[in-house]
Amino acid sequence: MRELVVLGTASQVPTRTRNHNGYFLRWDDEGLLFDPGEGTQRQMLFAGIAASDITRICVTHFHGDHCFGLPGVLSRIALDGAPHPVHCHYPESGRELFARLRWLRGQGADGAVPFLREEPAAGARTLLADEPFGAFEAVRLDHGIDSYGYRLSEPTGRRMLPERLAALGVAGPSISALQKAGRLEIDGRTVTLDEVSLERPGLTAAFVMDTRLCEGVYALADGADLLIIESTFLNADAALAAEFGHLTAAQAARVAAESGVRTLVLTHFSQRYQDPAEFEREAREHFGGELYVAQDLDRIPVPKHTV
Repeated sequence: MRELVVLGTASQVPTRTRNHNGYFLRWDDEGLLFDPGEGTQRQMLFAGIAASDITRICVTHFHGDHCFGLPGVLSRIALDGAPHPVHCHYPESGRELFARLRWLRGQGADGAVPFLREEPAAGARTLLADEPFGAFEAVRLDHGIDSYGYRLSEPTGRRMLPERLAALGVAGPSISALQKAGRLEIDGRTVTLDEVSLERPGLTAAFVMDTRLCEGVYALADGADLLIIESTFLNADAALAAEFGHLTAAQAARVAAESGVRTLVLTHFSQRYQDPAEFEREAREHFGGELYVAQDLDRIPVPKHTV
């Protein structure tokens, strides 16, 4: 199962209808929690997400609306008994801040938390993992303090063609053998994997929070099937966006259009705006693909493979 569960969509100040940030990406057996702001643990209850579902926690930067939910989330994981390691990614420069936020009653004398695996990002681009789901990277953004976006890229696979398999007499365990070896001898002829399958490009999801336009935004968005991206301001306030290191809905939509994004999710809205339709109208001037103006507790499916 692959879906994005939106836990919160407010920027610096929450509103009556928008919790602070929080995004849970369910990707097969992985559960990635991005930017848990204040109140995330309660939003997880509303969304039906268990603490044990979380396998990775990814913090883009250490402004409070993106990380003040960490103590509650980590405490809940510890209380429930973490059934697996939880990998934590964040900017290397914020290691001391993370240490303060992850304090737990009963942790080791050295401050260690047994179930946590801290794997911070540094430099322009960091490969954080390449198994089991594909390449998972952090890319530097431009927000005044160290900030990173994240990109998950599934490896290229193959889709087997049942009609071609049947025509060439490949069935049962022979299919697995063909997939593993790439070729198979049947009835005196060689059947190759290319004859009975199509290459299936892997899916890509990207997460871009607080940033000005920069190379990192485009690197993260490039060809993404799902792009979750901040659009704190509308274009009328573009000067404020640039001053405080944010994007407008128009900028986010242009990035998506120019980068070949299939599904665009706008989020992280300033409390100054009351009508979500304004963000959709602005984005639609530039982006013609599938578009979501995120609301708290939305469930957004990851697009299917095209092959």
